[in-house]
Amino acid sequence: MRKNILQIYPWINNRELYYLKKVIKSTFVTENNFTDKFEEQFKKLTKAKYAIAVNNWTMGLFACIKSLDIGPGDEVIVPDMTFIASSNAVLLSGAKVVLCDINPETLCIDTNKIKPLINSRTKAIMPVHLYGNSCDLDEIKKLKKKKNFYIIEDAAQAVGVKYKDKHVGTIGDVGGFSFYGNKLITTGEGGMIVTNNKKIYNNIYAFKNHGRKKKGIFIHNKIGYNFMFTELQAAMGLAQLEKLKKIISLKLQIYKKFKTALNSIENITFIKATQGSNQIHWFTNILSKNNKLINYLKKRKIQTRRAFFPLHLQPCYKHEKRVIKKNKYPNSVKVYKNLISLPSAAQIENNDLNYIIKNIIFFFKK
Repeated sequence: MRKNILQIYPWINNRELYYLKKVIKSTFVTENNFTDKFEEQFKKLTKAKYAIAVNNWTMGLFACIKSLDIGPGDEVIVPDMTFIASSNAVLLSGAKVVLCDINPETLCIDTNKIKPLINSRTKAIMPVHLYGNSCDLDEIKKLKKKKNFYIIEDAAQAVGVKYKDKHVGTIGDVGGFSFYGNKLITTGEGGMIVTNNKKIYNNIYAFKNHGRKKKGIFIHNKIGYNFMFTELQAAMGLAQLEKLKKIISLKLQIYKKFKTALNSIENITFIKATQGSNQIHWFTNILSKNNKLINYLKKRKIQTRRAFFPLHLQPCYKHEKRVIKKNKYPNSVKVYKNLISLPSAAQIENNDLNYIIKNIIFFFKK
């Protein structure tokens, strides 16, 4: 009997166990040497001056927003298609969310639709590098020069992604990454904030550490909270970073195999890379107008995933006055209806890939 082919799962083996055993043996399980090493590795990877590990990326985004003194009365422009944590982090700060439609080819925020949304209350724009594809940051930076706002990069899904040879997350004022279980690399939960601005770094570190400049003291100069990382997470992260190049390579191979086999099918299109981006294929996504394909694959034990539900349609935002919906969002609606994320785990077996391809081809022949 054929096993279920999962859409995504992490690559974990004895290397993670090796580092975890070291942490347990040390008896230091809260932030310590392994966390320091993990942060240093991320600075090397991204070439950022500062890196701060946090308990999860949602709280990381919240810390980024608060470090820029954004709050009640302010507005942050967010793409209509993203995981809801992006907008919820803004709401948690007390600021308002202004939704912007996406580019249907790249799935990132449509830079042509940002300018009309900017006003005197706009404090930041949050480009989300969706599915490992970079936003057009040059256009957003041009707007920043004219309109004077912050850029907060949500690079949750974009570890390893570069735009014009610079790692995303480091191009704006502040940004960061998620290490949730389904991400390119994982620590179970967790996130990493990066910035090149010392003041922002100091603000974020104090904010995540109960308002203190360092641990172990009981004088708190600011109001802060506990968004601390753990040594156990750092142990996982160090092992995962060792695999990062291989994971990226395997994801690219998966994408190329799907594209080569399916590109000639008239009813399937693939997502375009933003010009200047190396596009890491966290998931291999296709756009297909035939919404019966998902159920067809499900019956054959092939798990797929839909796109993120457009924020302007979220039930929890229906009567939320702090979420501003100025326009219609045809692109995010269209992508939601048509996007299918195919099984994309780095360790997926070649036989399974062939089986998926065979079934998709057969479906469209029918």
